[in-house]
Amino acid sequence: MLMRKTTKVTAYMLAAALTFSGMGLTAQAASDSDSVLPSGGVSLALGKGTKLEDISNNPSIPIEALVEWMNLEELAEEETAAPTEEDIFRNLVIAQVNNYVNVRSLPSEEGEILGKLYNDSVGTFLAEENGWYQITSGNVTGYVKAEYCVTGEAAVEIARQVGKRFATVTTTTLFVRTEPSLEASRMSMVPEGDQLLVLDEVEGWVQVDVEEGVGWISTEYATLHSEFVQAESREEEEARLAKEAEERRKAREAAEAARAAQMQAEGATQNVTQDTGNYVVSGGGSEMGNAVAEYALQFVGNPYVYGGTSLTNGADCSGFVMSVYANFGVSLPHSSASDRSQGYAVGSLSEAQPGDLICYSGHVALYIGDGQIVHASNSKTGIIVSNAGYRKILAIRRIF
Repeated sequence: MLMRKTTKVTAYMLAAALTFSGMGLTAQAASDSDSVLPSGGVSLALGKGTKLEDISNNPSIPIEALVEWMNLEELAEEETAAPTEEDIFRNLVIAQVNNYVNVRSLPSEEGEILGKLYNDSVGTFLAEENGWYQITSGNVTGYVKAEYCVTGEAAVEIARQVGKRFATVTTTTLFVRTEPSLEASRMSMVPEGDQLLVLDEVEGWVQVDVEEGVGWISTEYATLHSEFVQAESREEEEARLAKEAEERRKAREAAEAARAAQMQAEGATQNVTQDTGNYVVSGGGSEMGNAVAEYALQFVGNPYVYGGTSLTNGADCSGFVMSVYANFGVSLPHSSASDRSQGYAVGSLSEAQPGDLICYSGHVALYIGDGQIVHASNSKTGIIVSNAGYRKILAIRRIF
């Protein structure tokens, strides 16, 4: 039986609650070395000075509780302190499988399948019974086979690897600096709502990954959270698959209508071949995805403009992607963070197809095949072609 550290609790002590958000999982996780953790999942508020929610429902304090509190003044400080990040990670159950492990209604393979806990996805430990862990994850509470998961001390290090720590910008424009100081030089700007991957934290500052390199932003203008992927219930899976199919249908119809209108306006009788310079779209994929990539490539060499959406006069990363897809009748947000939830997830770079969105920390690009992307990189380089793996990939999203 798994032993867990306990803390004395009195009727007067506050109970801390860890709340897991209900973001839905949008794709199966892959097991190969270049697998990408799908976006969304658990959100843990772990910033310095952040207090966990007080779930005490009874504000009145009986005399007995007051006496007990007075008698427990000598309790060690650590016994009443809020749980640390390690405490939270130690209480996670993390799937370590090629694809997923079933979540069942009973601690037995005879139990009804309630949902799936995908590889590197997490749940909260509730109990252990006969080689099964009872967990709660997302909208699913049930049992997973212990041999396919880790918890306790083994979960601490894995949680740091599979979880992602993000800083969400809360001001209109935030400067990224070379050092954690207001006196340090500015290396780039990021817009409100951008989510940046956190690499390190010091008092009042976090180190983040941006297109121009690794820099620092003040936590005064950002909120911090950690993301993990949660279980997906059977009902959620069915709804997700139906929604994805409908979105693909609408996107294809919009793209085909846009291309037909363009060809008619140009008096074309066959597909228009775009001038893509020396770059070639490769790697198979859908006809529309290839068309998106070919169209995007003709703008290589054009300028990068912060906040811009013009493919000829200048666009930023999400403005470039948005305007390329707008040519095919598909509306995407002008936000690299929001692009992480568009369309549906692709498990790994090896499965990517031309036209897919490749999402990075504070950046987004279009895949053109053969391990390459086209993107509005920065003000120095403009719109260029790069290797897709030049930075850590956070998500891959397919529109068609």
